[in-house]
Amino acid sequence: MNGDTGKMDNPLLPALCELIKITEETGDVKTFRIRTFSGEKPFAPLPGQLAMISAPGYGEAMFSVTAQGGDWIESSIKRVGVLTEALHDMDEGGVVGVRGPYGNHFPIEALKGKHLLFVGGGIGLAPIRSFIRYALEHRRDYGDLDVLYGSRSRADLVFKEDIFENWPKGMGTHITLDAAEPDWDGHVGFVPNYLLEKAFSPENRVAVICGPPIMIRFCLGNLEQMGFSKENIITTLEMRMKCGIGKCGRCNIGSKYVCLDGPVFSMAELDELPNER
Repeated sequence: MNGDTGKMDNPLLPALCELIKITEETGDVKTFRIRTFSGEKPFAPLPGQLAMISAPGYGEAMFSVTAQGGDWIESSIKRVGVLTEALHDMDEGGVVGVRGPYGNHFPIEALKGKHLLFVGGGIGLAPIRSFIRYALEHRRDYGDLDVLYGSRSRADLVFKEDIFENWPKGMGTHITLDAAEPDWDGHVGFVPNYLLEKAFSPENRVAVICGPPIMIRFCLGNLEQMGFSKENIITTLEMRMKCGIGKCGRCNIGSKYVCLDGPVFSMAELDELPNER
């Protein structure tokens, strides 16, 4: 392992790691806390970077690192196929392979002094949660912090402990559900519409957004309507990442490779790419 970057010297060699904690976020999302058997975290990612996680006998895939501690990293994984099903069937103490970190990261240095607006939908809160945690840990480096997050139902909200208990009162936390529920007295409506209702000022503010493609598309239009420039709207294309090292070519868009040049891009940068996404 390279001590300067925290990245493994052989990018294709996974470290065997242990699942030390598994949290059930929703009916189909679990958060896996991972540590090496020597008691260390596999690597030290920057906010927005990813890990390649493998289940022996089932394959591997790229997942965002949504949190990290002194000796662990966490990834929140939605059950959608064979690999993720195998991961969801594991218990604490289970063995996985981990390699990384992969991709670039959110521009944490360039955004110092800015107000930050985090916009997420469903499991899309997972990649931007790493930046939220970083901004809270380095609170003096940033201006106002707001999180606008929505899901189909209360049961589908991820990171409920953060939302309702851990995130400080001084941070604006704006939660919405797609439809009304008997035990929900918060906002009801879709994320793009709620964004317009809140009418955040674009002055010295950058929006960081991740969620379902249809949500992102409408949010982008609404953010521009609110006065946000495309340079001040940042998203992640991590779903396009495959091998992570620019060899397979499956994440290629024009002259860019999402795994090498991204996955974090501003909308201005994405506008310069061919219309393949």
